[in-house]
Amino acid sequence: MSHHSARQTMMDAKDLDALWQASQIRVTDEIAVAPEVLFCNGSVIGTLGNFSASTGKAKSKKTFNVSAIVAAALMNGEVLRYVAEFPDNKRTVLYFDTEQSPYHCQKVIRRALQLAGLPLDRHPDNLIFAQLRAQVPDIRLEIIDRAIATTPNVGLVIIDGVRDLMFDINNATESSRLINKLMEWTDKYQIHIHTVLHLNKSDDNVRGHVGTELNNKAETVLQVSKSTTDDEVTEVSASCIRSMDFAPFAFRINDYGLPEIVENHTFGKSAKQQVFSYNELSPDRHREALELAFADGAIKGCQNCEDKIKAAYASCGYPYGDGKVTKLKTFLMNKRMIVKEKGAYQFNRDFYY
Repeated sequence: MSHHSARQTMMDAKDLDALWQASQIRVTDEIAVAPEVLFCNGSVIGTLGNFSASTGKAKSKKTFNVSAIVAAALMNGEVLRYVAEFPDNKRTVLYFDTEQSPYHCQKVIRRALQLAGLPLDRHPDNLIFAQLRAQVPDIRLEIIDRAIATTPNVGLVIIDGVRDLMFDINNATESSRLINKLMEWTDKYQIHIHTVLHLNKSDDNVRGHVGTELNNKAETVLQVSKSTTDDEVTEVSASCIRSMDFAPFAFRINDYGLPEIVENHTFGKSAKQQVFSYNELSPDRHREALELAFADGAIKGCQNCEDKIKAAYASCGYPYGDGKVTKLKTFLMNKRMIVKEKGAYQFNRDFYY
């Protein structure tokens, strides 16, 4: 053991006791409910102490959607279908962009101000916008860390391009570290963080290991996708939400270059329905079917697993075709409801939702 790690362990023993004491929860504790600060179509999508995400493919207008969330927070009111209700001491918005040029970033600022009905000839005191394209991932992370720690009255933090805070989106350790960072920031400073993650072109699976982690730990994941019936229209739905699901809404970019609601939009067979999502079945329905599928214990072999899942879901009243069952299995594994250990599939009964 090096001198350094020996010292580390001694220090830990002292601190661990304090941490251990501080982390205990008693039935008699008075615990405040996390303040609800962001809503969409009447449902809670953001609370202080948690984080959310927007996902979507390139050109799906994700940044326009985020501009609306920022605008709602700047005015503490309603923009598009978003309503912000931040407490007076949490009215500052920090926005980090990791991939756009300064010119493009300024366009995002102008758009948010226009949506909030604010003048363009002065920068609002409660918006701090930083462009981090030139930095390497770990420096970006440190800048964000420092900014959150030293900026007074922060309530909302936007990280547009969360994958740029890591070197490899498929690295499990790096993904966990990043998600833990988001959880640490939101908890320690009692803020809400909204991250933007860009999807793969081929399918709607959130990118890489970090995508899976985000889906599991985020309070809400918004899916922003182009309408299949009208190229000019963008649809926003919840691909995963802890509170009550909200009705999806649609917007288009008007002649002034701003997003506006499309009334009476018919939602086609959107990505939301093709991809298996929580909205199709409640966690309890999944649990019920999986108890059946894994009644005899672990299942060896991919095809066997799919056959058992297919039969179990069908007997619970959800007959799915083979293609759908394959997607369902991927979904269940991404959610860690099913885990693969020692070459066999197992039902993870204590999955977190």
